[in-house]
Amino acid sequence: MLLYIILGLLIHLVFFASIFDIYFTSPLVHGMTPQFTPLPPPAKRLVLFVADGLRADKLYELDENGNPRAPFIRNIIMHEGSWGISHTRVPTESRPGHVALIAGFYEDVSAVAKGWKENPVEFDSLINETRHTWCWGSPDILAMFAKGAGRNHVFAHNYDAYSEDFGAQDVTKLDTWVFDNVKEFFHAARNNQSLFSKLNEDKIVFFLHLLGIDTNGHAHRPSSREYLNNIKIVDEGLKEIVSTLKDFYGSDGKTAFIFTADHGMTDWGSHGAGHPLETCTPFVTWGAGIKYPQKVLAQKFDDTYLQEWKLENWKRQDVNQADVAPLMAALIGVPFPLNSVGTLPVDILNSTDLFKAESMFTNAVQILEQFKVKMTQKKEATLPFLFTPFNSLSDSKQINILRKARSYIKQKKYDEAISLCKELINLALKGLSYYHTYDRFFLAFNVVLGFVGWTSYASLLIIKSHCNLTRGVSKEVKKPRHLLSCSFVAVGVLLALFLLIQACPWTYYIYCLLPLPVWYAVLREFPVIQDLVTLLLTFPPSHFVGYLLLFILGVEVLVLSFFYRYMLTAGLIAFAGWPFVTPLWTRAKSTSLSWIFFCLLLAVFPLMPVVGRKPNIFLVVGAGLLVLLLSLFVVTSVLKRKDSFVSEELVLHLLQMLSTVLSICVVYGTHNSLLKKQGLPLINQVVSWIILASSFVVPLLSPLILFDRLFSILVSSMSTYLLLSTGYEALFPLVLSCLMFVWIHMEQETLPQSVVSCKQKVSSVQFTYKTDITQFRDLYLDDIRRAFFLVFFLMTAFFGTGNIASVNSFDLASVYCFLTVFSPYMMGALMMWKILIPFALVMCAFEAVQLTTQLSSKSLFLMVINISDIMALHFFFLIKDYGSWLDIGTSISHYVIVMSMTIFLVFLNGLAQMLTTKKLKLCGRPKSHLI
Repeated sequence: MLLYIILGLLIHLVFFASIFDIYFTSPLVHGMTPQFTPLPPPAKRLVLFVADGLRADKLYELDENGNPRAPFIRNIIMHEGSWGISHTRVPTESRPGHVALIAGFYEDVSAVAKGWKENPVEFDSLINETRHTWCWGSPDILAMFAKGAGRNHVFAHNYDAYSEDFGAQDVTKLDTWVFDNVKEFFHAARNNQSLFSKLNEDKIVFFLHLLGIDTNGHAHRPSSREYLNNIKIVDEGLKEIVSTLKDFYGSDGKTAFIFTADHGMTDWGSHGAGHPLETCTPFVTWGAGIKYPQKVLAQKFDDTYLQEWKLENWKRQDVNQADVAPLMAALIGVPFPLNSVGTLPVDILNSTDLFKAESMFTNAVQILEQFKVKMTQKKEATLPFLFTPFNSLSDSKQINILRKARSYIKQKKYDEAISLCKELINLALKGLSYYHTYDRFFLAFNVVLGFVGWTSYASLLIIKSHCNLTRGVSKEVKKPRHLLSCSFVAVGVLLALFLLIQACPWTYYIYCLLPLPVWYAVLREFPVIQDLVTLLLTFPPSHFVGYLLLFILGVEVLVLSFFYRYMLTAGLIAFAGWPFVTPLWTRAKSTSLSWIFFCLLLAVFPLMPVVGRKPNIFLVVGAGLLVLLLSLFVVTSVLKRKDSFVSEELVLHLLQMLSTVLSICVVYGTHNSLLKKQGLPLINQVVSWIILASSFVVPLLSPLILFDRLFSILVSSMSTYLLLSTGYEALFPLVLSCLMFVWIHMEQETLPQSVVSCKQKVSSVQFTYKTDITQFRDLYLDDIRRAFFLVFFLMTAFFGTGNIASVNSFDLASVYCFLTVFSPYMMGALMMWKILIPFALVMCAFEAVQLTTQLSSKSLFLMVINISDIMALHFFFLIKDYGSWLDIGTSISHYVIVMSMTIFLVFLNGLAQMLTTKKLKLCGRPKSHLI
């Protein structure tokens, strides 16, 4: 069993990682020549303000009194500069957002894993090209561009990382700190001749990173008073900084300003995916080289923002986030970042037509350089007879367009030159994409081949080991034919040589060679395949087609639940009718009624609001009180028993009740403390971590009697879950567990006497560490239904708590009982544990189902993995890297979630076995297993 688990885990990890090689690899290439506009730039210096996590709608909209929320920015829009929306891309996180703004290219999705680590400047950026750059803000962001920049021309000033506290009294201090330090910096520069000289040179940048809005958004939501007030503070700070620079430089008209954001934020204070609230950020620019506002009568956009913001008469000029980098480079006259894929928004420039045309030409040449390098790399790494060039941009066409554009500039036909350069940029970007995805079909084909091979092999293992299909076949294992082995080895060697000649990355070897041993193992079981086909041919075609359609329908319902959560409600309502189509209704009426009641009760949760709901601490407290009520009922039943375990059990139950009471107190106390902006009390934090740690140990002290152990697991898990809850989801594990208890009874009732010779009462069944292999029975058709039930309950465990099928389906408020200082990996781990608790409860119940129905855990587990893999294959084909960023982000999220669930199933299976079969003794007695 362990060998199969390790093999399956490794294969699924490869499948999981494959999408990042197939769809989202790094676009970086090296070896290009720097390109810059050969004319004097309009600005000597540039100030870049990045308000982290600022949504465009919250900045531009009027407040409840009809007044501008940001009056200074509104004044800029109407009297001094240009404005619009900067459209970001997935992933909407701080690192990729800032890389797009300052380096001009979009990092691959796997950059999220690099997160907030220092960047060793593996790519060129605007900051690399400046003469001097001064930065103020968060240490996480500044370090990305300051470290390794070379020439010691980047000067970073940042506050302490512990200042990023979501529970702090006033996180606007993160922004006021920046503004105050910038003002002090310019004041001190008047008395520092060396610094004064540097500040009066050209090609310099001031970068102000403002984190307060993002922190307030995570802590209080973007519609909160704190978030909106922070926008006003930033607006006032911008006004002060602009005034400070004008005083310092004497209003010389050589300063350009850009105000934007790295990403937006959902209504529930999260980001990372592709919702318009996350991808639409403000873009306002003014000063040297920037056009003044343009009044228009009408504008055509796909949204209704202009009317909502009362800005329909002021020309809106949207940009892509990567376009900001070439704009900044053109304004101060530095080379365009080598890896930039942004297109210079020439309509924003207030300069001569010659400057616009030359800048656009430079932009086109810079992107074309990347295309040439990418094409050369791919050509050199591909066998000549297999290489297919990008015909839309041949060498002759490149030369022709460049010559024609240069001719237009000489003839002063600047508009024609700009238009031609834009055409060249579009062709070069398409060519870059073509070569970037050159191997996609080849890799995807191999991954799908591996998927299908693994699923086939797992199915054959189940049939061979746990079905009576092959009982008539001789037990003598035939050695595989020598020809088969040699054939697969030969194919493997040829494939490896093919990849070696083309200098492919090492991951290509894994994707291409992995299917070979898998399919070899499948073909070794050819006699089993023959017997299976023979058996299927004996089935009535109508029965076979009916069962197949029913299975497909079940899988499609699971897939659709990722798009429409109410499909789970429909499924649970259908489950409620299960007793009526089986003998269960007549055989166990009271159990059937309980099943119907809890199925319908659980069906309510997928209809509840998703993450983003307002916290309701009273529902959390109510869930805790229900747990205490159940615990009192169990304690009463324990006291009625007269055996030697009563005192030990009683102590355990009282300990768990105390833990639940403490959880309720901590949740209530922390909520009130944060409302008063007094931060997270230390005692609450300590108690929370103790409860979390004890939840892994306390269940192991309970008796191994089935329901005693499951109830202990539930109460311990609920103590932790209460600490991680903010609303109705606190009730979910309780209802889910009640349904799981009933499911265990229902599954045992489905077994006829002919299948299990002597059914035990569920109340007397005990979890055992070593199960007698002779107790296992053969698998039957009904066991596929049990496996499907498990997958369905796991899906319900995820979506029923208010999660959505997105990587931004998280609410940071969930972890505030444990920590409030920004710590992405710790916060991520806590939120992941919150998601896994309902999964663990379902898996523990499944352990009980396997035990009471005398099923092989290996075979049933492989069936569950197979169903999950079929879902994963669905989402693999649905992954997009085109279309709206909402579609792209959603498609990535779906595959990541379903593959993560499949991988975590392996760990959850082991966790469930540990929680249900291990036994610790109080009073220092050694650990033992029930024999």
